[in-house]
Amino acid sequence: MKKILITGAAGFLGSHLCDRFIKEGFHVIGMDNLITGDLKNIEHLFPLEHFEFYHHDVSKFVNVPGELDYILHFASPASPIDYLKIPIETLKVGSLGTLNLLGVAKEKKARILVASTSEVYGDPLVHPQNEEYYGNVSPIGPRGVYDEAKRFMESITMAYHRYHEVDTRIVRIFNTYGPRMRLNDGRVVPAFMGQALRGEDLTVFGDGSQTRSFCYIDDQVEGIYRLLMSDFTNPINIGNPHETTILEFAQEIIQLTGTHQKIVFKPLPKDDPLQRQPDITKAKEILGWEPKVERAEGLKKVFEYFKSLTPEELHDKEHRDFSGIV
Repeated sequence: MKKILITGAAGFLGSHLCDRFIKEGFHVIGMDNLITGDLKNIEHLFPLEHFEFYHHDVSKFVNVPGELDYILHFASPASPIDYLKIPIETLKVGSLGTLNLLGVAKEKKARILVASTSEVYGDPLVHPQNEEYYGNVSPIGPRGVYDEAKRFMESITMAYHRYHEVDTRIVRIFNTYGPRMRLNDGRVVPAFMGQALRGEDLTVFGDGSQTRSFCYIDDQVEGIYRLLMSDFTNPINIGNPHETTILEFAQEIIQLTGTHQKIVFKPLPKDDPLQRQPDITKAKEILGWEPKVERAEGLKKVFEYFKSLTPEELHDKEHRDFSGIV
C-alpha cells in the first residue's frame, strides 16, 4: 500500500484530497496545525485503519517515521482575511514549511507536489495567464506575503529538483470552491453565499468588472491527482477557464438563492487582481484534464452545504483569534 503525507489536511482542499487518496487505496497521513483548518473536515476519516493525523506545524521540523511514497504540501492560509491577519505565519509555511518537506522528500525519496497559486501572476498584464508568464506582483504590498511565499515555494522546489534530483510537481491553483469552504474566509463564493443566507446585501468591491474563474473542488482534485501521477515537473495551471465578472457572479448568487438583496459597492482592496483566467492548454495536452462541472451545478451543491450549517456557524464572522501567532 502506497503511503502519502498531506499537509493542510484539515483545510478545504486538503480534506478533499485526503478523501480522494483514501478512495484510491492509499495510506494517508494528514498533518495540520489547525490555525485555519478544522478537524470537522476530516473527522469522518478518523475511524479508518489507513488514515492517521498529526497535529503539527510544518514550519517546524517534520518527522514521518517509516517509508513514504508521496507528499502533497497544501499547508497555508489561503484567504486574504487569514493571510492579512497572520502574514508572518503565511510567509513561514510557504518558505520554511516547504524547505522542511522538501527535506523529507529527499530523505525518503518521495515524490512531492507543492500547492502554488494563480496569485503568483499578481495583477496580470497577460490574459489569460499561461505558465510562461512571470507575473506582476508587489513584494511589499499587503498581499505580497502570500504571493511571494508561493513564488519562493516554486523557486526552492525547482532548486531541490535540479540540485538534489528530488521528484517534484508544482500545481498553480486557480479559484476553487466547494463544500467545506469556511463561510467567513473572505473569498467571494462563501462571502456571497453567507450574505444571501443571512439576508444581507451582497458586497462587491470596485465596480464589479474584475473577473474570476471558478473551478469546482472535484475537478480541482482530479487535476491535482493527474499531475501527481504524471512525469511533468514544471508548474501547471489547474483551474476553470470560464471567466465571469464579479458583478455577474453576484447576480447569479441572488438568482440561485432566491433572495432579493441589493448589491452594494465598496472600494477595491489594494493589489486586488482585476483579471484571473487560467490558460489550461498544458493541463489538457499533458494531463488530459479539463473541468467537467458546470458552475450552476457546482454552486447548487455549495449552496446546499451552506444551508446545512448551524445558525451559529452562519453568523460567525470571525474564524479564530490569531493574537500571539508569529
